[in-house]
Amino acid sequence: MEQTKKSTFKLLFYLKKNEPKKNGNAPIMARITIDGAAKTLGTKLEINSNNWDLKYGRVEGKSVKALSINQKLDNIRGRIDTIYEDMLKQEGFVTAEKLKLAFLGVGVMDDSLLKVFKKNNEDFGKMVDKGERSKSTYYKYKIVYNHVAEFIKSRYHRDDMAFRELTCDFIREFDFFLRIDKECKHNTVWVYTMPLYRVAEIAVKNSLIRINPFEDYEISMKENDRSYLLKEHVESLLLHNPSKQQYELVKDLFVFSCFTGLSYIDIKQLKRTNIQSFFDGHDWIISRRQKSDVASNVRLMEIPKRIIEKYKGTTRNDSIFPVPTNKICNSHIDKLIQELKIVTEQKVTFHTARHTFGTMFLTEGVPLESLSKMMGHKNISTTQIYAKITSQKISKDMDLVSHKFSGMEAAFIEMENEIIV
Repeated sequence: MEQTKKSTFKLLFYLKKNEPKKNGNAPIMARITIDGAAKTLGTKLEINSNNWDLKYGRVEGKSVKALSINQKLDNIRGRIDTIYEDMLKQEGFVTAEKLKLAFLGVGVMDDSLLKVFKKNNEDFGKMVDKGERSKSTYYKYKIVYNHVAEFIKSRYHRDDMAFRELTCDFIREFDFFLRIDKECKHNTVWVYTMPLYRVAEIAVKNSLIRINPFEDYEISMKENDRSYLLKEHVESLLLHNPSKQQYELVKDLFVFSCFTGLSYIDIKQLKRTNIQSFFDGHDWIISRRQKSDVASNVRLMEIPKRIIEKYKGTTRNDSIFPVPTNKICNSHIDKLIQELKIVTEQKVTFHTARHTFGTMFLTEGVPLESLSKMMGHKNISTTQIYAKITSQKISKDMDLVSHKFSGMEAAFIEMENEIIV
């Protein structure tokens, strides 16, 4: 089979000098020849004809441009060789026409990667319209679709690709593309690979591929230190008289989040119908988190109840608060933190209030299971992060048990004193 390839298959790069670009450069073309039949295709690359090595079908010289174009030509050659080998192995024969169409993604792409990805996004969008899925997650899927489309075009010089080409090498190259070309941080890369993983699952389910290529790809979220305020900081903010009137609303919303654990979007969407009297006679916030659609039930303490009462009648609809944009909230919070001269390791944003709720109430003895329910976490392991970032909780836990060792400690001290005497 290998001998057949050597005798019949040939790929040649050449310049199309009869149709120069406006800048004087000539397009670089590729000619596929199999069993004497030839097909040509464009590479979307161009070069000055004076710099072209006719004998080797490459750009002459060691300039940055020359090395870049030659690298892209090598990538094209590598992809065509791989497609040829796959078609020969799976179908037993290859024609120049079939190989060209497979490379360009024409004719054999009814169930291509981007088509399935786009269809999945469209279905997801319909669920968002019905309120069954998160709009922010939908935007993330659309962003990742655009990144994958750009990656395919830049790396493979095509508009789409067959699912059989979705390999672990493709995923690793996409990972590299996100980190280098898009300058994404590690956790962003982790988030952006999830939609592609979902599409790969769909492909396996629909028998477009046999094995999910993500099985040989490993990535996990790195745990970052989460910013939070101490209890005394929250008290300072609560009693603070802002230098500007427009900071007052954001201050109250931030404090409200510190005592309820609700995120910015959950506070923005909070309605009066979400406030209900529960079995214990207290008022509760009964809601579902916008991000995860998980129930989040929080008993209202006196401070958040008074903040709700303070803004009664300030909105035209059923919303509880007239919430500004997230950008304005973050800007005003930054000013308030500066006014109070609060020093933290990480920058304080509006979302810091949610982390403050988690650490503050965990420190004061609220069990992880209860905190997880209030914060609307899908998994208690997410809540356990808050147990790792506060030493106050550890100190209070030790206070609860230290007295149980007092007898042992006294006996040890007595023994030590006797030795010294």
